[in-house]
Amino acid sequence: MDCYTANWNPLGDSAFYRKYELYSMDWDLKEELRDCLVAAAPYGGPIALLRNPWRKEKPASMRPVLDIYSASSLLLTSMLWKSGPVVSLGWSAEEELLCIQEDGAVLVYGLHGDFRRHFSMGNEVLQNRVLDARVFHTEFGSGVAILTGAHRFTLSANVGDLKLRRMPEVPGLQSVPSCWTVLCQERAAHILLAMGPDLYLLDHAACSAVTPPGLAPGVSSFLQMAVSFTYRHLALFTDTGYIWMGTASLKEKLCEFNCNIRAPPKQMVWCSRPRSKERAVVVAWERRLMVVGDAPESIQYKQLTIQVLLDRLVLRRLYPLAIQICEYLRLPEVQGVSRILAHWACYKVQQKDVSDEDVARAINQKLGDTPGVSYSDIAARAYGCGRTELAIKLLEYEPRSGEQVPLLLKMKRSKLALSKAIESGDTDLVFTVLLHLKNELNRGDFFMTLRNQPMALSLYRQFCKHQELETLKDLYNQDDNHQELGSFHIRASYTAEERIEGRVAALQTAADAFYKAKNEFAAKATEDQMRLLRLQRRLEDELGGQFLDLSLHDTVTTLILGGHNKRAEQLARDFRIPDKRLWWLKLTALAELEDWEELEKFSKSKKSPIGYLPFVEICMKQHNKYEAKKYASRVGPEQKVKALLLVGDVAQAADVAIEHRNEAELSLVLSHCTGATDGATADKIQRARAQAQKK
Repeated sequence: MDCYTANWNPLGDSAFYRKYELYSMDWDLKEELRDCLVAAAPYGGPIALLRNPWRKEKPASMRPVLDIYSASSLLLTSMLWKSGPVVSLGWSAEEELLCIQEDGAVLVYGLHGDFRRHFSMGNEVLQNRVLDARVFHTEFGSGVAILTGAHRFTLSANVGDLKLRRMPEVPGLQSVPSCWTVLCQERAAHILLAMGPDLYLLDHAACSAVTPPGLAPGVSSFLQMAVSFTYRHLALFTDTGYIWMGTASLKEKLCEFNCNIRAPPKQMVWCSRPRSKERAVVVAWERRLMVVGDAPESIQYKQLTIQVLLDRLVLRRLYPLAIQICEYLRLPEVQGVSRILAHWACYKVQQKDVSDEDVARAINQKLGDTPGVSYSDIAARAYGCGRTELAIKLLEYEPRSGEQVPLLLKMKRSKLALSKAIESGDTDLVFTVLLHLKNELNRGDFFMTLRNQPMALSLYRQFCKHQELETLKDLYNQDDNHQELGSFHIRASYTAEERIEGRVAALQTAADAFYKAKNEFAAKATEDQMRLLRLQRRLEDELGGQFLDLSLHDTVTTLILGGHNKRAEQLARDFRIPDKRLWWLKLTALAELEDWEELEKFSKSKKSPIGYLPFVEICMKQHNKYEAKKYASRVGPEQKVKALLLVGDVAQAADVAIEHRNEAELSLVLSHCTGATDGATADKIQRARAQAQKK
């Protein structure tokens, strides 16, 4: 039995541990860790070391070196540091390395040393420089806290959505605090700092002195402090050698331990035993490690979710392993394999030693039509890496034009974007590209581009008709489209010009354009309109009243209504108004004036070209049966029955219909016979029909 337990060692009173090698650690550290800035990511993440920092004197020609290792000692990247002096390193929750410089600039790098972005902690930090810094994690993201040379604190709780907050001043703080840390309470970040025997808590509004409950007497300074991963617990190391452990709210003491060592520790952190509620603090000195614990806690740490695990495998470019895990867990394709393949493709486009054709072909062969994969996103990554041609090739595999076009515009491939938008049939998308092209190209090149795309040209013309009339005119000019130019100037004469001279000039330009288009009818009609406008202006000057913009017929009617019959007749002759039309106009106008005497004279002036039934109809429309009867007798035989019926003479209409022996007229008269009044007439029609049938 002893052989099975021989390699187990006791840990406390109720636990045992053993050590055995899983794999060898191949660290290649050429300098001691004390000469490096070190940052280890949580959950067994990467470890960053910045060798040869500025705090140690080295020859000016030597640059610092930034190394990033996996937790198993595999060197992921090594690069010369070419920026300013670094004060602190830290990892974000997304495993991005935050390098906080002395001037307040924060440079962000990926797991493999690829530069992501940078941001500044503000002008005050720039002016006063950075003395110390911390990277911390909250439910909102990863944050950065800065202590400046003015002994003021500035922090941002989420570097992904940078909002800087300057913390209140600490009264009497003239030097660097002996220790400080960041606490997260009530969804807000606070600073806890030690100054001599006093502790101060800084929130967004005030600086408050706080006292740990049950602290052993005689403390003249706090040398180290540590907050648990969940921000629930706090440990304080005092100059008396005591370690105080309690809640981070400083309202409850959990325990206190005298370690009998008064030297300040190099490091102090919280740890926990897997699947256990016990918490402990690990304290490290130069050559000693001490574990102080027995602080029960009911809150379990959140474990890494499967999505976060997959993200970390992707960051390490372990794509096959990530895919195997997705398939084993039977994750939905969009959440699992598709997402991993998309990340692989984004990494693939960064391999600049492979040709664009080979990369595009490899990505398409691997991805095909995998659901949830966006070729436009992969193309955007390629463009971001400076591989524009590769991005264009990848976009050929993107089935959604709405995703292709924005990136093509961003890459300044506007003409290709226009072709793709037109192929999509989405007019809104086409308009988007057209407006982009309009701002990007000079007018001549823009118009030439439109000429090669009839659909785009048609859409742009529609846009110009409502928004940019002058541009529409330029389009017609460039295309020598004289017919549309003529129509444009016709519209302009009514909408853009107010003075009669300007309107006539616009019409003259329109007439010239119609002649060039060989549309003589439109040209002549336009010239007639110019003559009419001039005549209407003259009529207004001589007669008063409103004539401008009336039609030719309305102008004649207005003259007749005003009693200017000779002027009306002259106008009709000048514009060759046919007799039939003129008679209709005059008949209507005189009836409207109820000038029956003038109407009768007019009817007798010569034989009516429209006959006399219209006279009957117009008089009846004006409810004047007396005048209507005058003209009913003059109506020709073919319309006599209709005229008599209009004036209500049913009996005479019946006689005429019987005389004509016209079945249609007989039926028409019969339909007007009503009741006993027309009974005799109806019988008469029936007898006439019977006699006609006998014959």
